[in-house]
Amino acid sequence: MISVENLWKSYGPQVLFEGIGFKINPKERVGLVGRNGHGKTTLLRLITGEEEPDSGSIVIPRNYRIGHVTQHLGFTEDTVLKEGMKGLPETQQGQHWKVEKVLAGLGFSQIDMDRSPAEFSGGYQVRLNLAKVLVSDPDLLLLDEPTNYLDITSIRWIERFLNAWPRELILITHDRTFMDRIVTHTMGIHRQKMRKIEGDTEKFYTQIAQDEEIYEKTRINDERRRREIEEFIAQFRAKARLVGLVQSRIKLLGKLERKEKLEKIKSLEFSFRSTPFIAKYALQAKDLTFSYNPDTELIKEFSILIRPGDKVCVIGPNGKGKTTLLRLLAGQLRPQSGEVVYNPKAVRGVFEQTNIKTLVDSRTVEEEIAASASGLDRQAVRNICGAMMFEGDYALKRIGVLSGGEKSRVMLGKLLATPLNILLLDEPTNHLDMETSDALLAALDSFDGTVVMVTHNEMFLHALAERLIIFHHDVVEVFEGGYQRFLDKGGWGDEDLVQSVARKVAPAEHEDGRLTKKELRKKRSEIITERSRVIAPLETRIRQVEAGIEKHEQILKQLHKEIQQATLAKEGKRIFEISQSIMESEQAIEAYFSELEDLHASLERRQAEYDERLAEVSE
Repeated sequence: MISVENLWKSYGPQVLFEGIGFKINPKERVGLVGRNGHGKTTLLRLITGEEEPDSGSIVIPRNYRIGHVTQHLGFTEDTVLKEGMKGLPETQQGQHWKVEKVLAGLGFSQIDMDRSPAEFSGGYQVRLNLAKVLVSDPDLLLLDEPTNYLDITSIRWIERFLNAWPRELILITHDRTFMDRIVTHTMGIHRQKMRKIEGDTEKFYTQIAQDEEIYEKTRINDERRRREIEEFIAQFRAKARLVGLVQSRIKLLGKLERKEKLEKIKSLEFSFRSTPFIAKYALQAKDLTFSYNPDTELIKEFSILIRPGDKVCVIGPNGKGKTTLLRLLAGQLRPQSGEVVYNPKAVRGVFEQTNIKTLVDSRTVEEEIAASASGLDRQAVRNICGAMMFEGDYALKRIGVLSGGEKSRVMLGKLLATPLNILLLDEPTNHLDMETSDALLAALDSFDGTVVMVTHNEMFLHALAERLIIFHHDVVEVFEGGYQRFLDKGGWGDEDLVQSVARKVAPAEHEDGRLTKKELRKKRSEIITERSRVIAPLETRIRQVEAGIEKHEQILKQLHKEIQQATLAKEGKRIFEISQSIMESEQAIEAYFSELEDLHASLERRQAEYDERLAEVSE
């Protein structure tokens, strides 16, 4: 296990962590969440020692081994298998079968294992580095977006591998479904603080929302209470008989902690502008054939008719032709034979990872989006920038300084600039954080036009796919139906991952009888709700009594004026009537004051009781 204590980290004016602390306990698989730029990768680099914190400490037991995938792609062995075996611990040297199993799971064929690492693409070289880490049997495994370079079959394999992981794991991924199937705990960077709970991402974000709702309600109640105390002090400061009560209110006011209003966190919400049309087809591929190598046909005589509004997902292992097919459909490649026919009313937009390279580094975000937004004025372009979370001066950032995720958002912004009815997307969630992926899913789901998307993200497949183009067993075929139906009919032929992975649910109490943090938070929430239900009527009655006192004091003031006038006019009967009214008002005020003292005593007593109960369930 490791322990992080009072950790601070900032880059210039940007503060990432403010005194965060947490523990990774034995056998915990922890999903690390948070927006891009909020410090997830930085935290992993601090744990590995690649960076130093501004202050605080990371306590790692002696001989505790941490495994992580390095960005360095330097290989020294002449075959993939030999390079992979370099990752084996000293006690397991020579156990090549273990390395072969992991390499096969990550998409390397038996022939690939005898090839040189230098012959492979950058994505496969990253997989080789990942394999070396997986076979090294570290005590703590750190994985930062491991699915970015994996195809869907490898993702499903690594999911099973990590669910069987016997030690500790910290996982960063934009794929919510992948994370939720693996983790036992979710830990998030939120408002420069760290929060860790048992359970998946849904439980984490639900808990955050509940806590912030309670915080805000408490803050509003505290502010109201503060105003009431200040009004009470101002109103009754001159009353000699209430001097003790006033002084206690002054002391109470000094003890009240002022809670700051939570800053609203900007969320990414956008929608694609659509120009729907009614027609029999949006695009049609007829007998497409294409290959880069004359000896191997990548795509052979493939045909499909895609209708307006269709949501079609392209799936299959890497290197089989998915991106090539998308580029053929987009008109970026010419087929060796066959043709792609678009409806004359079709307006298409293309998102491809390699298109990020077409962004001009010297341009600002605003200038880059404006370049593809003919006919839009500057305010409309700025609105698109804002939708992609480049608000204000952030829209003036140069493309060259943006992260991969930010560049992906610029590419999405360029698509928003033009009304479309066909979207062709190649793995759009790569380099996006979980929140941005969720926003993209919502935007695609509500898009009226046609979507053709290459993706390995099973959450997107389950939510969007109405039809599938499947690259499997060296053939390309159209599957009429959604992803779940595909899995039900045998899917990839691997172990069924549709059913939820069994969770090791912790008992409600620790072995020594103490409540768990989850139970403590639930109990605390119940006490706060009960306190509000009990305290609110007392506070309401206090306001009513104070209003009654003020009302009768105004009446008394008027009656004293009237009795002076009646005395000057020598109106005996009128003097008697007014005197009776004065006595009644004074008696009412006296009764109100007595009740007020009792109410405040009761309020202080009940508040003290609840404060004590809350202290008992503090974490």
